[in-house]
Amino acid sequence: MKKQTLLALGALALSAFIAPKIFAQDVAKDNTMNTETPKILIAYYSYSGNTKEVAEAIHEEIGGDLFEIKTEGSYPEEYRPMTVQAKQEIERGYRPKLTSSLDNIAQYDVVFLGSPNWWGTITPQVSSFLDSYDLAGKKVIPFITHGGGGVQNTVKDMNAQCRGCSVSPDAWVGYGSRTMGIAGWLEDLGFKSE
Repeated sequence: MKKQTLLALGALALSAFIAPKIFAQDVAKDNTMNTETPKILIAYYSYSGNTKEVAEAIHEEIGGDLFEIKTEGSYPEEYRPMTVQAKQEIERGYRPKLTSSLDNIAQYDVVFLGSPNWWGTITPQVSSFLDSYDLAGKKVIPFITHGGGGVQNTVKDMNAQCRGCSVSPDAWVGYGSRTMGIAGWLEDLGFKSE
C-alpha cells in the first residue's frame, strides 16, 4: 500500500513539474499564431459615396485590399424614385449580376463588408456578393451607413446570408459618411493602425 502511495505521489510531483512547461509551450504556440497579420479585404457597395468614404477610412487605418462591389443595373437620379425601386428589388429578393470580381477570395482571413441600410436591410448588391463568394471560415465585420435608420436588420440579415462565416455583431454603424470613431472601433476589434 505504501509503495502505491509513493508511486502516486511521485507521478503527481512529476506532472506538477511537467504540466507548466507543456502549458507554456501551448501559450507560446498560440502567441506565435496571434502575431501573424491577417489578410484583410474591405468590400463595399456604395450608392451615394457614403459607404465608400467609410471603407476608405477603414483602409487608411489598417490597410488591406479595397474592393468596390459593382453590379449591372442602375437607379434613377431622383431620391424618391430610387428608394421605390430599391424597395421593390428587396421585396422580390433581387440579386443583380456582379460586374466587378475578385480573383482569390480564399486568401483573405477577415472581410470588412460595407452596405448602406436600405429599407432596414443590406442592399441587393451586397446580397449578390454574399451569394457569389465562399466566405466560409472567414470573419466578416459589417460596416453600415444610414440616413437615420440605424442598424435595423442589416447585420442580422448579413449573418443569415453569409454561409459558414462568422459575422461580428460589433458592426460600425454611422450616419451618412461620418467616420468619427472608426479608429477606436477598429482598436476595440483588435486591429491596430498601420
